[in-house]
Amino acid sequence: MTANALPTTPLGGTDLHVTRLGFGAWAIGGSGWSFSWGPQDDADSIATVHRAVAAGINWIDTAPAYGLGHSEEVVGKALAALPEADRPYVFTKAGLVWDEPDPFAAPRKLLKPASIRAELEGSLRRLGVERIDLYQAHWPGDGALLTFGPDQDPATTARHATALEEYWATLAALKAEGKVRAIALSNHDAAQLTAAEAVAHVDAVQPQFSLLHRHAAPELAWAHAHGTGSIVYQPLHSGLLTGTFSPERVAALPADDWRKGAPDFTTALPANLALVDALRPIAEAHATTVAAVALAWTLHWPGVTGAIVGARRPEQVDGWIAAADLRLTGDDLDAIAAALTATGAGGGPVRP
Repeated sequence: MTANALPTTPLGGTDLHVTRLGFGAWAIGGSGWSFSWGPQDDADSIATVHRAVAAGINWIDTAPAYGLGHSEEVVGKALAALPEADRPYVFTKAGLVWDEPDPFAAPRKLLKPASIRAELEGSLRRLGVERIDLYQAHWPGDGALLTFGPDQDPATTARHATALEEYWATLAALKAEGKVRAIALSNHDAAQLTAAEAVAHVDAVQPQFSLLHRHAAPELAWAHAHGTGSIVYQPLHSGLLTGTFSPERVAALPADDWRKGAPDFTTALPANLALVDALRPIAEAHATTVAAVALAWTLHWPGVTGAIVGARRPEQVDGWIAAADLRLTGDDLDAIAAALTATGAGGGPVRP
């Protein structure tokens, strides 16, 4: 498989040089767990990974929690089918531990040192690799369940909590031991990043960031100031910014697709779709897609090294790969800022 050449950039101070778009493997975890995207054919998933690699993408971001190990297994199969020279970097995570007897229960944010090491061994086995290129704490180790709602048992949560300094020191030790190449924090705020930096350098951060979720600007500024790489997740807001959604499509989502009940796909949908419509003239002016414009906007933000983009079928990659080379103008950024203000979609600063 011969990959097209895409520009690369250093991921912070690491020796990893990454393309500005990476492949996100959440959706290919399949069904049967609490944050599923509905049924997914593994053959389609493998073909999609191969299409992304052929398009020039040189990294994949996954996690044990995606499909309760299944996403990593599928990524491992996709990697095994590629010549070694064509295999992309593999990024994965620790810190969301699920209840084996009840796969639909919310996973817990668990970052005990022993648990991290056990998760790493499981990831290495499922992925079929000897070392993880970027190993990330998925969420702060507060011991809480990962849910959309506030329902938690304070006593149980406290019992499972781990101090940031303790779990970050464990990731730093794994790096020193050569089990992982670089370490990162996902979903941690700027104050937490500062606390971690006092223990060991934060090689990269992974916040949620898109036109509809702009609250991570402080974390991106922190990364920019500390020589830390940043890869943003859900830059297409789980497909909502692709230009292909409508109320009818949301209604037709499988019953076990987590998006079906998410506020951005229900109560906030009219404002979000109005924003998408405002992106269409910009996409037409650049002879590209709405998805490429939405992705390019995130890549224009200071401190953003790359964006994680999901796909479930090969042709979906074709719909956004152009963002790797798309340069928005000042007028484009002004028009997008005006649309964000007019529609009230999302929250956070409206312009890079």
